[in-house]
Amino acid sequence: MSDAKPTMDRRMLEALICPQTRSTLRYDADAQELISEAARLAFPIRNGIPVMLVDEARLLD
Repeated sequence: MSDAKPTMDRRMLEALICPQTRSTLRYDADAQELISEAARLAFPIRNGIPVMLVDEARLLD
């Protein structure tokens, strides 16, 4: 069994923006999240699919 983490398609990542601030996102492969520094939110990636709902995002410290 492989321990490899799923990867995000770079083109998809470049196309996604924060739904709250419309700013770019940073991909955190270890946490499987897309980070919006501007909104201080982390959007989860579940089964390779980004969940871009503010209600589903985690507030960053």
